[in-house]
Amino acid sequence: MSDVPAPGRQLIESGFGIAGTMTSAAATVVYAPADAVLQLDDRFGGCLRGLADDLAEGALPRRERARAGAALAFAVEHGVTLARRDRRVRTDGFFTERAGGRVAAREVGEAVLLAARAAADDRRVRHLGYLLAEVVASPDVDTALADRVLRTASGLSWRQLALLAAVGRRERTPLPLTPVPVDPRAWTTWGAVEDLVELQQAGLLDPPVAVPRPGGSAPPRLRPADLRLTRRGVLVHRLLALDFVRADDVEAALATLG
Repeated sequence: MSDVPAPGRQLIESGFGIAGTMTSAAATVVYAPADAVLQLDDRFGGCLRGLADDLAEGALPRRERARAGAALAFAVEHGVTLARRDRRVRTDGFFTERAGGRVAAREVGEAVLLAARAAADDRRVRHLGYLLAEVVASPDVDTALADRVLRTASGLSWRQLALLAAVGRRERTPLPLTPVPVDPRAWTTWGAVEDLVELQQAGLLDPPVAVPRPGGSAPPRLRPADLRLTRRGVLVHRLLALDFVRADDVEAALATLG
């Protein structure tokens, strides 16, 4: 019997540079659950194994391979965390093969891995893996809705995701009261303000962008403390598990607003 690990297992472990040492434990959960300290639902584990096996069959650039492996490892990590919180894997046919051999869980998983492979900023990979685990434990989210969130997230920069994370934790960590500058001179601040405006225009943050009326008074200056997640923003925040964005990333994003 060969001691060479399965190609899919090697793919998960190739995410070490992004996800760290947990990739080895995650690969064990997926490929040798009897040897693993942590456990994952068999259906979810089988889905991840199939995704890894399929992707490992093709030649991938090194960084794309690492991102895909890390995304699978993060999906395992978050799946275990959700199970500990009594959020079980859905039982609504999400893993059942439908006409044409389609399986909803596989469809979402393939879309997540495609997004992870294309992520230039490796910090996004963690939350893409988390999204897969969140959808697997969320019977109120179908494949179309998961795809919508993935498409929305693909158009957001890391700083924008960090700003959404900041607003999402406003009850625990109050946001700054200093008004956001209008047309700032510093390019970094200008770019951050543009990021914030785009989040408002995309309907992810309230209040909407204030438009002055002709001949009327200037709209009040926006403060970060005034911001709230819209329903759309809540969904993106929830499925990407932005509560887990690191505090230093959140602080850095807020600091760029001036």
